[in-house]
Amino acid sequence: MSEKDNIPKGKNNQSGKKAIKLILIFVVVFVTVFCGVYFGIQIYSNHTALPQTTTTKQTTTMPVSEDLVENPIDFKSLQKMNDEIYAWIKIDDTNVDYPIVQSKSDDSFYLKHKAEDKSWSASGAIYTELVNSKSFNNSVTLVYGHNGYGDTFFTTLHRFEDSEFFNTHPYFYIYTPDRRLTYQVVSAFKYDDRHIMNSFNFADIKVLEEFQQYVQNPDSVLKNVRTELDKPITKDSKLVILSTCITNQKSSRYLICGVLTKDEKTD
Repeated sequence: MSEKDNIPKGKNNQSGKKAIKLILIFVVVFVTVFCGVYFGIQIYSNHTALPQTTTTKQTTTMPVSEDLVENPIDFKSLQKMNDEIYAWIKIDDTNVDYPIVQSKSDDSFYLKHKAEDKSWSASGAIYTELVNSKSFNNSVTLVYGHNGYGDTFFTTLHRFEDSEFFNTHPYFYIYTPDRRLTYQVVSAFKYDDRHIMNSFNFADIKVLEEFQQYVQNPDSVLKNVRTELDKPITKDSKLVILSTCITNQKSSRYLICGVLTKDEKTD
């Protein structure tokens, strides 16, 4: 007979019951602690997530819009007459209120042809050359127009020779089919007859900066200059120069220099 057989059966049963009781107590405590921890984590997570959810809703419902300005030019009708019409220039209190054209093949074509139907005309049209893009995104864009045909085309640009007129007319406007470009007049002055776009390499930053400085401080006797600009002129600025002749001065030109200050979408 083994020692195990010598243990009384009553004591055996009592020990087993105690062991089972301890196991049950352990299981109950474990389950209670586990449930407490689990539900505590869920409550904490829900509480901390609430402000984030609210913030996300506010962000996604924020309205985003861009105001459109009126475009008074009927480009569809104009381009049916001549598909080389791509912009329109307007200057308050002058007679400058014309389409701008660019020939696809001949820079001198609109020197003696109308914008509306390409018919021959000594007074020509307002035009740019192929060296300039039609989006006005070049550092310098030259726009040409005749002087001396009554008060038509660019003749009335000479009103900027008067300092009072210059000071009270700080802007001119160029419309495209979907944009209105506002230019602040930086200066108006007498210049020589060189072809500006062929005379300067504006891809060279140093050349561009020197030209920009000259535009802001020309050495001409006949000049008006705006010293306070809406925006400083930098290497990223877009200049538009309006060029016309001076009566009885074949080797001279009169220039109105503007810098882009506002680019707006139109309806």
